[in-house]
Amino acid sequence: MAEAMLEIEVVYATAERQLLLSCSVPAGTSVTEAVRLSGIAEQLAGVDLSECPLGIFGRVVPNPAERLVEAGERIELYRPLLIDPKEVRKQRAAKVARVFKKAKR
Repeated sequence: MAEAMLEIEVVYATAERQLLLSCSVPAGTSVTEAVRLSGIAEQLAGVDLSECPLGIFGRVVPNPAERLVEAGERIELYRPLLIDPKEVRKQRAAKVARVFKKAKR
């Protein structure tokens, strides 16, 4: 009997480029293995996929080596943050506060 295959997508995006690969993987494949089988690593020169958190439909998968993929899922590779979003908001708020303080003078 033939092994059941699942259709999935693997995606990675930067500001300059978005990459979406549709592929088939055997039933019982882990999220980590599905990323490897997709061949996305060959198209992302210079990106260390072992450092990228993985998610499915916008939710981080806590243990991708154990989580099995299901048909139709979109596995997402997340880039590491360059700066903490909370810190950016604090800096932006401080800048606005300085502008208003100068305007009151």
